[in-house]
Amino acid sequence: MLTAAVFACVGQLFWKLGAQYGLLFVLAGFVLYGVGALLMLIAYRFGTVSVLQPMLSANYALSALLGVFVLHEQLSLLKVIGIIIITTGVILIAGGDEE
Repeated sequence: MLTAAVFACVGQLFWKLGAQYGLLFVLAGFVLYGVGALLMLIAYRFGTVSVLQPMLSANYALSALLGVFVLHEQLSLLKVIGIIIITTGVILIAGGDEE
């Protein structure tokens, strides 16, 4: 599911870049996002929604990091705290349904 989140997130980044660099970036974004969606479907076949769906929140943390490294956006202290909280939650949820 995390791989699906990465593909979807990078696809969305390409959509953003497409506004500046043209249609090829937009189309590449659709392909990457589509691959992410297909990977999500495969993951849903083998896992439970209560574990897999929250893992997609890794998109928020990855989007913030891509914004900093690719788009040269600023990362505030609150965003860093949010990324840490999201990442911690994803790690805890990734453990699965076992008690």
